[in-house]
Amino acid sequence: MSEDSQPANAFDWVGGEAAVRALVDRFYDLMDLEPEFAALRALHPASLEGSRDKLFWFLCGWLGGPDHYQDRFGHPRLRARHLPFKIGIAERNQWMHCMMRAMHELSLDETLQQRLSESFMGTADWMRNTPN
Repeated sequence: MSEDSQPANAFDWVGGEAAVRALVDRFYDLMDLEPEFAALRALHPASLEGSRDKLFWFLCGWLGGPDHYQDRFGHPRLRARHLPFKIGIAERNQWMHCMMRAMHELSLDETLQQRLSESFMGTADWMRNTPN
């Protein structure tokens, strides 16, 4: 895709709500099924349904689409909402690997994957609340 033909925002580039939902579902499916993401999975409740919905709602707005999360809960306050959980380098890396794998498996545009990975890494690193 050339620069001139790129959608106006990442939400449209991903493919809208259905594609964001598919990305979130694949992300949580991988987290739930793959042993390499066990530490990340352990930070979540037994049922992932609420987590799936919240990430879907958040990502829609974060990517430039509808602000479903803010409409329901107000400002995301991501770091504050995640402070009760130990998030170190290993957890950050597992989250990133899981999301990158989900994007790859859903065949998102490679340029989009690269840009989203950079943005996700900035946010994921900022979420760390323990040095290791």
